[in-house]
Amino acid sequence: MKLDGYLNKVAWINLTDGTIEYKEIDEEDARKYIGGRGLGVKYVFDNGPLVDPLSPDNLLTILTGPTTGTQVTMGNRVAVVTKSPLTGTITNSHMGGWTGARIRWAGFDGFAIKGKADKPVYLFVEDGKVEIHDASDLWGKDVYETVRAMVDRYGEQDLSVMAIGQAGENLVKIASIINEKNRAAGRGGVGAVAGSKNLKAIVIRGSQKNMLKPVQEEEHKEARKKALKLIMDSPITSPGKGGLSVYGTNVLMNTLNAVSSLPAYNGKYSHFDQADNISGESYRKELLVSEPTCHACPVACKKEVEVKNGKYKTKVESMEYETAWSLGAMCGNDNKEASAYMLDQCNRYGIDTIDAGVAIAFAMEASEKGLIEEEIKWGDADKMIELIDKIARREGIGDLLAEGAGKAAKKIGAPDLAMTVKDQGIPAYDPRGVQGIGVTYATSNRGACHVNGYTIASEILGIPQPTDRLESKGKGTLSRIFQDLAAFGDSMDICKFSSFAEGAEEYAAQLATLIGRNMTAEDVMKTGERIVNLERYYNNLNGFDGKDDTLPKRFLTEGGSKHSEGVVSNLSEMLEEYYQSRGWVNGVVPEEKLRELEII
Repeated sequence: MKLDGYLNKVAWINLTDGTIEYKEIDEEDARKYIGGRGLGVKYVFDNGPLVDPLSPDNLLTILTGPTTGTQVTMGNRVAVVTKSPLTGTITNSHMGGWTGARIRWAGFDGFAIKGKADKPVYLFVEDGKVEIHDASDLWGKDVYETVRAMVDRYGEQDLSVMAIGQAGENLVKIASIINEKNRAAGRGGVGAVAGSKNLKAIVIRGSQKNMLKPVQEEEHKEARKKALKLIMDSPITSPGKGGLSVYGTNVLMNTLNAVSSLPAYNGKYSHFDQADNISGESYRKELLVSEPTCHACPVACKKEVEVKNGKYKTKVESMEYETAWSLGAMCGNDNKEASAYMLDQCNRYGIDTIDAGVAIAFAMEASEKGLIEEEIKWGDADKMIELIDKIARREGIGDLLAEGAGKAAKKIGAPDLAMTVKDQGIPAYDPRGVQGIGVTYATSNRGACHVNGYTIASEILGIPQPTDRLESKGKGTLSRIFQDLAAFGDSMDICKFSSFAEGAEEYAAQLATLIGRNMTAEDVMKTGERIVNLERYYNNLNGFDGKDDTLPKRFLTEGGSKHSEGVVSNLSEMLEEYYQSRGWVNGVVPEEKLRELEII
């Protein structure tokens, strides 16, 4: 079957018996779910929702979208979709760089991996073939060492490596999959799923000469041109001028702190007096050494930093806002050199920096309250470094924190100290100071999440139009709209930052001409809605409903600080509006909605 705009080839790999089947993408699945996140959700759903996340039966999908590796600006992402060992929900996590593009240039739309190898293995992908190789000599090595070994073995030309470190091997539930040493599919413990399968790495060789051409070349060129102009003209994304391009995502540190919407000291406060010390401006002035970018991206938001001397000596990419916050303000730490060192640690071990910081912040408050024996003081960077080592190796208190803050807090009988939703750590936005992000955290199908519905764009940045950050009315509907658009973008699979300049119309025009299918902005939003509802249906079948769509008690009962003083999240009002907007009943998708969206 010819499926225009796709390689139309997914490698289905059973690691238990070592078999590999090359299958086409079902045409109806491509229509309904596009690729990337959407197609991954469909495959994981069809595999059966009730599997144990760390069992051989769980399906680990690594899928590109139709725009990945093409000339579409910012078309460079790859989606990892599986059942999360951290949350028990379905999860999706995304990576940029060049790996996604090279998967397509190597002849694949992606991989669906099941089973468990009887010894450590890695996959080698080239020219439309996948080979399974022994990785026993790589087991126990960190991500950087693994990448170096693969480059030594296969050469650097046109090569990308995805790998897990010791955290994934040790089934740390906040473990990530890292590609090209510094790009992470961080959330949901996807690295532990790979580790449970004895899958150490995926090595891909693919050349840009194999890039797919659009079906409607002239129309596609015009659609790309219009989208690129929006990116070039945006005050956020404009290359060399926009805040994202100049300072990276960490341009947000001072922005959020200025409106007291920056969670600090495990969320006890919504303002951090030393925020400027760990801001994008400060990193650029004192530590920036280069500004790498991903395939087909002129924005170059990645910021490589270097600490040249002292005990925190390191060179690492990329000091993102979430990392600078989680290992900084959330833990009362304003030492940017130490945070850079910790980022390097997390990349080497393969640990999600958001959940690492949230887990350590929980431990700091638990220590302060005498709930754990170990002394862990606020802002103690050296202790934080020690804890990251222990988490990766599951040693001492690290074994507790390796479960993530949510599960760890429950284990010591203090669930309210975990700043998590569905056991996944919150990102760097305080839901008291930015109301809409609170309902997004609560309802996100993968646990606390900002990128699956970035209301911050409207509430803080005024995109596509400004809304009052402290107003709760209308935010349930706003969150739903952002979630649906994000689900479609994640399925194209285009960088989320494109949505700072583009919208549903630009997505529709580019994808339609790329794959030769009629598509409107309404189709974009309906497809996104279908994907979000299928995820929710998966979670419903696992016992999740409205009781799980909540926030940490702190944000509902303890007021914020400074410019958000006394403000709490008005979640109940927003949640009611959100459910009404979705057509859900207490967090459950009714059968008529599933039929309306052609899910059943």
